[in-house]
Amino acid sequence: MLSQQEIEAFDRDGYLLVEDAISPEQLAVMREATAALIDQSRTMTTSDHRFDLDDGHGPNNPRLTRIKLPHKLNRSAYWDPLQNSKMTEVLNTLLGPNTMLQTTKLNTKAPGGGQAVEWHQDWAFYPHTNDTMLAIGLMLEDVDEANGPLQVIPGSHKGPVLAHTNKDGVFCGAVDPEDPDFDYDKAVTLTGKAGSMSVHHVRMLHGSSPNNSDRNRYILFYECRAADAWPLFGSAATIGMAAMGQQKLWDEMHDTVITGEFTAVPRCEAVPVRLPLPPAPDAGSIFKTQKTGGAKSVYAAE
Repeated sequence: MLSQQEIEAFDRDGYLLVEDAISPEQLAVMREATAALIDQSRTMTTSDHRFDLDDGHGPNNPRLTRIKLPHKLNRSAYWDPLQNSKMTEVLNTLLGPNTMLQTTKLNTKAPGGGQAVEWHQDWAFYPHTNDTMLAIGLMLEDVDEANGPLQVIPGSHKGPVLAHTNKDGVFCGAVDPEDPDFDYDKAVTLTGKAGSMSVHHVRMLHGSSPNNSDRNRYILFYECRAADAWPLFGSAATIGMAAMGQQKLWDEMHDTVITGEFTAVPRCEAVPVRLPLPPAPDAGSIFKTQKTGGAKSVYAAE
């Protein structure tokens, strides 16, 4: 359980680091499942609904930027610990008793230059009726400053939602490094041992540099929300939801309940919102959005 000091720190700073978020046994199962999925990607030549391929990917050197929706590819390995570990306690403490999963993604930064994630706010991709939302970053291997760790700007979750558009006004999934409300000098780097997790608020400014080490950097992100936070129409996710039809949407929503109960009564709050429109030419992932949208890099000059 989080201490009162940790709860206050999350409210003030917008992030936490928590050690031993899952058991050694759960971590071992996740690592085994991840290795099996990466092995399946060896024969892939183009990205698909499961894998985003990085430059240089091949059968003898599998290089991925991401495994998409891993909880749907191996539920026992990736979903079950979310309902039965310290992660569960943290969710209930910070979001309340009724929690739901927004999405999962396993960012698998390959060694020797694995792709950076330019600075952004998750909220810019999927605004909701309220911002009682967060992302857990579960470290499946040790993460240090050499292999592309997550960076955050403390307190930025209480500030504005910055523009995530290119010079033509197209959503590119990243902030302009020259935006006066973006202060990279205040960035804090989040590192930890395997089994540790970071937690950051949905409006937190964050990014991560390329992996220039000789080790992989595996971080499993669970993006979660209070059950009464309902998505606003306009994001890529809601377009997909609309295509489901009401009954399938209803069923899918129930399938994403982590703890407590589902609700069809949204809580609406006066939160700043920008819709992620018009979309980048390829909005299949944040990597595709940032690349095809022409996002400016914070890390290019480093």
